[in-house]
Amino acid sequence: MNPALWTVTALLAAAYLLGGAFKVLVPKERIAAAGRSGRWVEDFSAAGVRAIGALEVLAALGLVLPALLHVAPVLVPLAALGLVLMMAGAAAVRLRRREYPLVAVDALYLLLAAFVAWGRL
Repeated sequence: MNPALWTVTALLAAAYLLGGAFKVLVPKERIAAAGRSGRWVEDFSAAGVRAIGALEVLAALGLVLPALLHVAPVLVPLAALGLVLMMAGAAAVRLRRREYPLVAVDALYLLLAAFVAWGRL
């Protein structure tokens, strides 16, 4: 089970690190113009989008660093639970915007984060 947990954790960490950095560094208008999946930013201020990105970067670091450094490993499942909550919120935004196909993507990320949280608790 441990190799599966590390694989899922690494994939989630990479996805959230890149996605979060993108939200922090790229202007909101460019994110919205990038395509259908980025139009959710229209519901948030620029500062809100940057805050979401910063939380994603922190969660990505929280998924990996505590376990690798053997310092406060309890932070790994807490970071994963934070991502579960974030993806539940993302799915709610997508449902409100009637972006139904993208809800499935959010649900997949939610399930992967829940798997990491369960496996590390």
